[in-house]
Amino acid sequence: MIKRLFTFILLTIAPLCTFAQGVSVEAKIDSMAIYIGEQTGVTLTVIAPQDKVVQMPAFKARDMVCPGVEIVEVVKDDTTKIDDATRQISRKYLLTSFDENAYVIPAFVVKVSGKEYKTNPLALKVITLDVDTLNLNQFFGPKDVQNNPFLWSEWSPLFWMSFLMLLLVAIGIYLYVRLKQNKPIISRILIVKHIPAHQKALTAIDKIKQEKMQNSEDQKTYYTRLTDTLRSYIEERFGFNAMEMTTTEIIAHLKETKDNKMIQELRELFETADLVKFAKYSTLINENDLNLVNAINFIDQTKTEEKETEEKIIPKLSKDDERIKESRKVIKVLLGLIAVAVVFIICFVLYNALMLL
Repeated sequence: MIKRLFTFILLTIAPLCTFAQGVSVEAKIDSMAIYIGEQTGVTLTVIAPQDKVVQMPAFKARDMVCPGVEIVEVVKDDTTKIDDATRQISRKYLLTSFDENAYVIPAFVVKVSGKEYKTNPLALKVITLDVDTLNLNQFFGPKDVQNNPFLWSEWSPLFWMSFLMLLLVAIGIYLYVRLKQNKPIISRILIVKHIPAHQKALTAIDKIKQEKMQNSEDQKTYYTRLTDTLRSYIEERFGFNAMEMTTTEIIAHLKETKDNKMIQELRELFETADLVKFAKYSTLINENDLNLVNAINFIDQTKTEEKETEEKIIPKLSKDDERIKESRKVIKVLLGLIAVAVVFIICFVLYNALMLL
């Protein structure tokens, strides 16, 4: 034991540097006395010419520099240029020990261009803590996990964000009610089919034929429908109000066509219809068929080459309707923004509340 102590003192006052042929190696320890489990650093410094190859000791973490002293970490080299011909290389080793003792750390060996250079040995004393075993009551066991104290400064942002969320929800409910009260303005585009007059008239006559009204005993209904179909056709085709005219007035307007045979046949049809409707005149079946054929011939001879067309009618909204439509659009945009904001605030509050718990 005395020999070990003498060696430790001798190493403490030993020279710290070694010089040879322009090469200098040096080892310094940060603290020569540490408690068990503490760490101390040893800095290895090499000064060598620029053209020399320096090879530091090949220690790595968990290596033992000597029995009982372990390397915790090897810090990366730091190279500094001293002048044009010389540089300095430094490397630090973090050491620790878990046994109480006085240790002699052997010299570090550095190779410079293949030649070995040794640093001075170092001394390290590891000290343990004295424990008073007679007064154990001064030591306390580990404490239980304690809750963090409530700090208003940490929770106030979450409180105000929650208040803002409730306010946005209230505004959103109000806007939703307003949206329900303002019923949507539905503007449908109407598509109107323009069917030529002769097509409508011939379709109506085909329906009369399918119902076999010319053979029916109800001749009044038959002639009423047939003459109404012709009056409607004449009104649309020739442009005068045939529905409100008498037979004589209709014939007078049609004489402008200068087709006396066609007008004569039509006159006979209308006169027969007037007799049936107002004088209770009874016709023969072949006479009914003849009048039906005459009606079809009149339509075929006077029809135009007009084709069936479609027309789109876009309704025009009033100023009030336009205002309601714009109001609904704005309310929908606001509701969308409020929904996004509420979802964001909920996520923000929940996340931060979990971090504080």
